[in-house]
Amino acid sequence: MKQTIAVILLVAIVVLVVVPGLAEEKTLNKYVGVKTCSPCHKSGAKGNQAGIWQKSKHAGAFKSLLSEKAVAIAKEKGLKKPASESPECLDCHVGKIDAKLAAASFDPKDGVQCETCHGAGSTYKSMAIMKDKVKAIAAGLIEYKDEAATEKLCKTCHNEKSPTFKEFKFKDMWAKIKHPAKKS
Repeated sequence: MKQTIAVILLVAIVVLVVVPGLAEEKTLNKYVGVKTCSPCHKSGAKGNQAGIWQKSKHAGAFKSLLSEKAVAIAKEKGLKKPASESPECLDCHVGKIDAKLAAASFDPKDGVQCETCHGAGSTYKSMAIMKDKVKAIAAGLIEYKDEAATEKLCKTCHNEKSPTFKEFKFKDMWAKIKHPAKKS
């Protein structure tokens, strides 16, 4: 009798815990692109993050890979593809974006954009989630705790290993692209 109860309990636990987990479709956070992010982030009342980005060199980062200088650098480095197709270049001029996780609305030609720094947005893009910072972060929004964390991210691309490296003064550059959200 005890064995029967133990088996019934084990089956019940499997049915209640394991089976629903198998049935749930794992949601992969996809990159949705600046066209999806910008409508809610261009308001001056909210900080005009999209406008700040649009005027920055980040917005033109991909386009710079189409220049004669980029073509020459790619050849000099022995890259097998043009700069605009080479992961070695795209990792910094667009971001380390897995093409399988890019929604149709994501356009690499938009350069270094929202999700390059803040993570793929499909699971946190909705207004209901974005209005609650805790929910947004839980859904995949990457937030940086302080300027030191932001600087660390920036230096993954703006460093001496870059073939076009120029002195990088984080505080000066951050002042040009800083885009805090204004409190409502």
